[in-house]
Amino acid sequence: MAERMFDLLAPALTRVSADGSGAVLIDGTLGAGGHTEYFLTRLTGLTVHAIDRDTAAIDIARERLGRLSTRVHFHHARYDEVADVARSAGLHTVDGVLLDLGVSSMQLDRADRGFAYSVDAPLDMRMNADDELTAADVLNTYDHGALARVLSEYGEERFAGKIASAVLRARAVEPFTTSGRLVELLYATIPAATRRTGGHPAKRTFQALRIEVNHELDSLRGVIPASLDLLEVGGRLAVMSYQSLEDRIVKRDFARMVRNTTPAGLPVDLPGTAARFALVTRGAEQADEAEREANPRSAPVRIRAIERVASDGGE
Repeated sequence: MAERMFDLLAPALTRVSADGSGAVLIDGTLGAGGHTEYFLTRLTGLTVHAIDRDTAAIDIARERLGRLSTRVHFHHARYDEVADVARSAGLHTVDGVLLDLGVSSMQLDRADRGFAYSVDAPLDMRMNADDELTAADVLNTYDHGALARVLSEYGEERFAGKIASAVLRARAVEPFTTSGRLVELLYATIPAATRRTGGHPAKRTFQALRIEVNHELDSLRGVIPASLDLLEVGGRLAVMSYQSLEDRIVKRDFARMVRNTTPAGLPVDLPGTAARFALVTRGAEQADEAEREANPRSAPVRIRAIERVASDGGE
């Protein structure tokens, strides 16, 4: 959905020059570099600061973007560290921020990373290989209550308690090391009627483990306000969410930022109460049928965008 993201962010990136000269975009979720490549190719004057917590992703993107290397700067960091990244790069404001949330296609396609439940692989799921906590650690060390909470809160799994009980029984016999054994346990634990109608029985558990290992929702809660603080007036933030937990956080934060806090009934806005941001998208946009057929992974995507319309002083 690179074209739609471009359409949403281009008005902010071309305010000064049609080719993006002088504009700065932060790609907070570099991945394999597809979005950054698209923007740099379409806007030949644009500069991109690209962030990823995965050094393997940065290496792949660096090679992919070699011909564009003079206009892209790579940063090994979590996206909620965007303010620190900007500060280290000497940036006080930027014109756009792009966030493509969740696990990247590159990570899903690397069997050894353990993100996919379709292949037997080590239960890792770390986006940053330098982090300590793995999915195996969660399964093998969390008590029943903590594990059930993770599965329920982050996977919205109806059978969280039942799965947690099964995991504790299984790990008492042998610790979990690979995804195949976990998938077998989930097939055996989740009722057959649910398996027939609720999609792959491992989907919700794998999502929950990945979010827990990488503290994804905590990072998301941090990156939205930090990104909005960086935007120049006229600058935009666009976010692609892949599951309801992410989209609810984005929706809530956007709604809060576009709210006018002047008490009802007053004829004019009080100083400092006018909204500093305005929604660019109305509700969450989804991929059209053609996009879903061409790219099945776009089916769950929800897109939201917001623009800064006034400075902190409300001017």
